Amino acid sequence: MSAHGSYQKPARYTMVAILLHWLIALGISALIVIGLVMTQLKISQTLEWKLFQLHKSIGITVLLLVVLRILWRFTHRPPPLPAEVPALGRGAAHGVHWLLYLLMIGMPLTGWAVVSSSPFNLPTVLYNLVPWPDLPILPTLANKAAVSHVLGWVHAYGSWILIGVLVVHIGAALQHHFIKRDTILGRMIPGLGRRA
Repeated sequence: MSAHGSYQKPARYTMVAILLHWLIALGISALIVIGLVMTQLKISQTLEWKLFQLHKSIGITVLLLVVLRILWRFTHRPPPLPAEVPALGRGAAHGVHWLLYLLMIGMPLTGWAVVSSSPFNLPTVLYNLVPWPDLPILPTLANKAAVSHVLGWVHAYGSWILIGVLVVHIGAALQHHFIKRDTILGRMIPGLGRRA
């Protein structure tokens, strides 16, 4: 093969896994942007209310998609890492992936718990269409305000941890494609190979 335009086709994730991956990525990106706007910018209460409702809706959607993604992963083996990836790199990749899964489950759950324990008792209606229940026990606590405050703290700081892990994940994928020129990124992007 020539060094200028030839590509090697990588082993890929299934199309279902790819679709779930990018839907989750889109949802998390939207959640981060909305969360930053709500907490870091001065906006009207009306806009804050609308963004809060949208944030809850997207958060529950991401939670459901991540559960589907995990079930799919357990029943469909992911493509192997390229042989040239060293053992340390393999361990780091697996560690980051499972940390991401933990955060992608934990963040929506803590957000759901914040709403469920809120003393304001605001209903959750996904996309203004589907009523969504509170988590059990939390709405009946005597010290709801204190519990909601602690859960809100966990959710807020967890979001910064998630952003940090995502930066590492994206940075590693780009490094593999543009510097190491292997097939890592091509496993999740149809039509993307590596230069021979």
